Amino acid sequence: MGKTIRNNARLWHDIKKNKMAYLFISPFFILFFIFGVYPLLFSLYLSLSSWDGIGEIKFIGLRNFELLMTDPVFWKSISNTIIIWFMSTIPMIIFALTIAFLLNSTFVKFNNLFKTLYFLPNVTAIVAVALVFGVIFSPNYGLVNYLLSLLDLNAVDWHGNSIGVKIAIASMVIWRWTGYNAIIFLAGLQNINTELYEAAKIDGASTFDIFTKITIPLLKPVLLFVVITSTIGGMQIFTEPQILVSSNGGPGQGGMTIVLYLYQQAFTKNLYGYGSAVAVSLLVIIMLFSLINWTLVQRKK
Repeated sequence: MGKTIRNNARLWHDIKKNKMAYLFISPFFILFFIFGVYPLLFSLYLSLSSWDGIGEIKFIGLRNFELLMTDPVFWKSISNTIIIWFMSTIPMIIFALTIAFLLNSTFVKFNNLFKTLYFLPNVTAIVAVALVFGVIFSPNYGLVNYLLSLLDLNAVDWHGNSIGVKIAIASMVIWRWTGYNAIIFLAGLQNINTELYEAAKIDGASTFDIFTKITIPLLKPVLLFVVITSTIGGMQIFTEPQILVSSNGGPGQGGMTIVLYLYQQAFTKNLYGYGSAVAVSLLVIIMLFSLINWTLVQRKK
């Protein structure tokens, strides 16, 4: 008891002694609590409640989650999100790795110019990107259908079928994030000791052996970072489908992602409790996918 009192007294003494330091860092924690912790806790509470945004908040326990389990649109939004994530993430990582290797090679000139150009899509307003891709995939005068006509292929109604909508959304994600991830991969490649490559070449290792046995293992932490951030971003796709097919998800609800469904329930139908339950479910899904990705990437050390 006496030791606890002495420790508390010492703690308060240290706080008073360093009060100016705590004062300077306090704005971050205050803002983090207001815009980070409080909305999270309030959303958790709302997920257990019924609220239309104006009236009284009624606590209903796990009723919202019971409804979610039997909601076919919720499950469709999950499958749509996973399909779009799969269609966009794997090609994006392959393209980003390829670009990073080219930028890291000695035969490519004007590297800094290419780094800037590849990064530009990431800083372009996503609404503008969605509008441009909406025109590119336009069923009547779109660039993609024009290219298909040059190959004597029939035009595709990209906005009128479920698969076409997913391809259009995945294309936007690939275009926007490939350059960003290429720069991250490039930073990882430049941290690899070049003496390892030289020693491998002296030992007669082929380019494929160097890539699979030196580059990829040493690039694994960067790859893990890219996969997890891509998973988190992929599970939260909203603007692309919202601009392309509106809040109803388009034909057959093929563009209905989890966040778009959350937005529809909370801000269109004013079902804030149900929308919060969707948000909590999304949090669990992201944590589950991140854990799976981490396990797969770390499996072979």
